[in-house]
Amino acid sequence: MLIRPIAASDLPALIELARSAGVGVTTLPPDEGRLVRRIEISQRSFSGELAPAHANYLFVLEDETQRRLAGTSGIVSAVGLDEPWYNYRVGAAVHSSREIGVYRQLQTLFLTNDLTGSSELCSLFLDPAYRRDGNGALLAKSRFLFLAEFRQRFAQNVIAELRGVSDARGRSPFWESLGRHFFQMDFSRADYLSGVGNKSFIAELMPQHPVYSVFLSQEAQAAIGEVHPATRPARAMLEAEGFRYQGYIDIFDAGPAVASPLEAIRCVRESIVAEACAGNIEQASRWLVVNRSEQNFRAVLASATLNEGRLMLHGEALRRLNIGVGDSVRAVRLSHRA
Repeated sequence: MLIRPIAASDLPALIELARSAGVGVTTLPPDEGRLVRRIEISQRSFSGELAPAHANYLFVLEDETQRRLAGTSGIVSAVGLDEPWYNYRVGAAVHSSREIGVYRQLQTLFLTNDLTGSSELCSLFLDPAYRRDGNGALLAKSRFLFLAEFRQRFAQNVIAELRGVSDARGRSPFWESLGRHFFQMDFSRADYLSGVGNKSFIAELMPQHPVYSVFLSQEAQAAIGEVHPATRPARAMLEAEGFRYQGYIDIFDAGPAVASPLEAIRCVRESIVAEACAGNIEQASRWLVVNRSEQNFRAVLASATLNEGRLMLHGEALRRLNIGVGDSVRAVRLSHRA
């Protein structure tokens, strides 16, 4: 399995992946025109044509044996600089009266643009048939080494918006209790419009005053800051890397936004630059290894040993990374569970 930048020839497979991703993966809409544009922007981003404020990188996980796309992941260099970036900030309002002996602390939701300018991890989707053998770690964590290698192109704050609670039909209890009253459309439709960039309706229709969550249904209140069951492994992985929920949620499904300073992400902090060598490997550990090319970025999971600044790899790993002996790589040792 190999991570590489998306190519124009990947469009048919990308459309199929987007269709299977379902409701909630807003940055991967099953819209051919939008996906063509997404590929073009990604290619220009990897080639260095776009300034960081406009760059949007899309990676794919390729099954080299079957020549099949198995997943996607992405990074947006800076959100909210071309169009508004909305979240609810979860806060509190205190109401008290000594005269009648009442004290109430109520949860509130404020519409904000606080996360504007952050770099965003997005578009993470792995075909269910490939959710094994460390493929999820390769797909998700390879982005961290890209951030580490090209950190000058990204913000100091890195966020990930996680898919919120919805049922098998795509029904979001949070949306049904709040958003539907203002938008008069299904959650899937609003989610789709936001994902393809039509966000002006959010500012036009969303309530500008704080929302008291006590007025929402019990089901909706319980969904605030919670993730879809299929997203729990992704949340656990991000938290293991140092990401934390800081009180920001998605305005549609109330899924949490987690954040970390770029330099504090474990894979960024612990990654090393080493000289690549080839040979027989004894007592090897599992490493995530990337070449140091932006336009021809490659990432693989490999058995390797580190000795005096040299990372010993099998020759096959060097071939897949498209490098030779003596070239430098960036790598991070993975835990046995990754």
